[in-house]
Amino acid sequence: MRTLLLSLQARAAALFRWLSGLFAWMPRPLRRALLWGTLAVPAVLLAYTLVLIPFTPSISDIRKAKSELPAQLMSVDGKLLAEYRWANREWVELNEISPNVVNALIATEDHRFYDHFGLDWKRTASSVVHTLRGDPQGGSTITQQLARNLFPDEIGRSRVFPQALTRKLKEAITALKIEASYTKDEILETYLNTVPFLYNAYGIEMAARTYFDKSADKLNVLESATLIGMLKGTAYYNPVLNPERAQARRNTVLSQMVKRGKLEAKQLEALQKRPLRVNFERQTEVMGPAPHFAMQLRKQLIEWADSHGYNLYADGLVIRTTIDSRLQAIANQAVARQGRQLQGVADTAWSQRNGWGPNNELVQTLVRESAEYRVAVDKGEAPEDALKALLEDTSFLQKLRAEKTRVQAGFLAQDPVTGHVLAWVGSRDFAQDPFDHVQAARRQPGSTFKPFVYGAAFAQGASPEDTLMDSAVEIPLGGGRVWRPTDGGPPSDEPMTLADGLARSKNTITAQVMHQVGPARVAEVARALGVRQSKLEEVPSLALGTSPVTLKEMVSAYSSIANLGRYVEPVLITRIEDRHGKVLETFAPPASEAVFDARAAQILRNTMRGAIDYGTATAIRSRYGIQADVAGKTGTTQDNTDGWFILMNPRVVVGAWAGFNDGRITLRSDHWGQGARSALPMVGEFMQQAIRSKVIDGNDRFVDEFDTRPVPAPDSSLDTMRDWIRGLFRSDPQQPSLPGGRPPQGAPGIPSPSAPVPVPAEERVGG
Repeated sequence: MRTLLLSLQARAAALFRWLSGLFAWMPRPLRRALLWGTLAVPAVLLAYTLVLIPFTPSISDIRKAKSELPAQLMSVDGKLLAEYRWANREWVELNEISPNVVNALIATEDHRFYDHFGLDWKRTASSVVHTLRGDPQGGSTITQQLARNLFPDEIGRSRVFPQALTRKLKEAITALKIEASYTKDEILETYLNTVPFLYNAYGIEMAARTYFDKSADKLNVLESATLIGMLKGTAYYNPVLNPERAQARRNTVLSQMVKRGKLEAKQLEALQKRPLRVNFERQTEVMGPAPHFAMQLRKQLIEWADSHGYNLYADGLVIRTTIDSRLQAIANQAVARQGRQLQGVADTAWSQRNGWGPNNELVQTLVRESAEYRVAVDKGEAPEDALKALLEDTSFLQKLRAEKTRVQAGFLAQDPVTGHVLAWVGSRDFAQDPFDHVQAARRQPGSTFKPFVYGAAFAQGASPEDTLMDSAVEIPLGGGRVWRPTDGGPPSDEPMTLADGLARSKNTITAQVMHQVGPARVAEVARALGVRQSKLEEVPSLALGTSPVTLKEMVSAYSSIANLGRYVEPVLITRIEDRHGKVLETFAPPASEAVFDARAAQILRNTMRGAIDYGTATAIRSRYGIQADVAGKTGTTQDNTDGWFILMNPRVVVGAWAGFNDGRITLRSDHWGQGARSALPMVGEFMQQAIRSKVIDGNDRFVDEFDTRPVPAPDSSLDTMRDWIRGLFRSDPQQPSLPGGRPPQGAPGIPSPSAPVPVPAEERVGG
């Protein structure tokens, strides 16, 4: 820095002497006025420059940028899940970069790089002269360009005077600071690792992989000249979209290399005749095994870092999460395998003659909703002509079909006792569909909502052994409206226990229980257990899962059931450390909250074993051989739009959803559309492999805290019991009752005629 100041002082003295000689012929007073007037401009500029110094990045900021480390997201078993980076970049040392790249860069961008201190006065002056002549030329050194790359916000981007002057002065000041902090080789290394090359490729390593499918140390002179040539204008000289411009610019770089002694002249002509050979492959950012989980945490972590004075992308923070990498890997595999199976079913179904075609009304509707249709209409094309043209466009229809009939899935595993989220899969492929079907997607849960209906009844004194008639049900809604829920087949017209009604997912039984308990009470139970963000419509068909909810809410609610009515907020992070391992913050485990009658929760949990043992989810035992103590529920919505399955184990609750992003698209199969065949296999494979690999203990058993065995009624109460049973099956639906003859507590009864009535989700599906 002292050398720099002495150099500036010497240049100022020389300028003063030169100006004095220039004005020597003038009278002394006029000469002095012109001399001081001429010097006033640079003096003011110098003063303004000094004022700007505090508003430019400090030396510590520059050193920090040089040593930035992305935050690391770690699993509970110490595996890397994801890194939070500024950009898709892989840092390489200067000695790992081809010398051809360095030679091309210095020859083209800054041939006096090793001779100046950050600013090249000759090049700057030449740039000003050419610009005034109408031929704008860049005068920035490599160091100045690095300043712009590292600190675009602090330096600014304006090209309008006087903001442009401020920008150039800040750029110059920052360049001087960089020269004072970095060696020349460090500047080159940092520059080559931070410069952007389009297609989400930052730095020379990612550029080499993107355009030539090789590492930076393997680049030959032609490839190096092509990439360095892009720096003048990455879009304009894009070798993928503008190969002729890119080749011409490459040849200019080669000429500069000859001119600056970096390439032999005898090689130039032969090299310039060589064609532009690009081996393009877009580099996708590596998202790790739990990308949706990482994305859900990003905003929360940025807020934490900002409030504690850290940078998530540069300070090397280590975030310890609750994800188990072994369970995450098993979950990923299970979702991928079942996704491929279901995609084959969907492709077959929609390829049939009556499937995807121009005569299908749904296809026509989807075409009208497409961006291509809107663009055509906006350009003045008649709507019917635009529709006809697109329906005749085979490639467009194939693209639309692939997009709309792409099967999606969501998967979540959680410890019901601690609330720790163990595995999170938001879609089949994050790169293809980053939308999160665990926390962001709200879908009708179908029969997986039924346990809340039975739980409300158990809390009011009902027993799993109580019976109702499996017969046609008609529930008046007022105003002449009647709700008639049905199952896949005709009713048996036989008595059925509540336990069997839940295990076999009988809509007729569930509707009667809902009628007795009341929609308001069922919604209250669901909210208490964990469905806390989604709005629940308090109408009778809520019993069949007509109100959309998230998979995360449902898994949380089932965790509360497994935990005997105690709700634990889902936990994603346990602690945050700095790059040296020092603990910055530990997140205390949330206290469990008693939200539901524990005895009723135990009855419900034990009753839900029936779905696994003899109900709709027997494949868990027969196909996947799981003999662990488990309980659960399947779910299927109207027209097989959504398939669900949630399984409870003493130390893990696992939920899966399968369907399509567009709820109007289905698998077109009553067989594959059921939750037992679309969602259950994901959970089944997960539990099978997790137990087999001993990540989950298959010997864990649910513990009963209450004796729920029925107490034999004394003989004197036989008449009372007979009266209750007769009343239970009476045809008058206006007087709901529960065991013991008492009315349901908190049940609102029949909704008013003005209450909305959504289409029942499972009127024709058994779940």
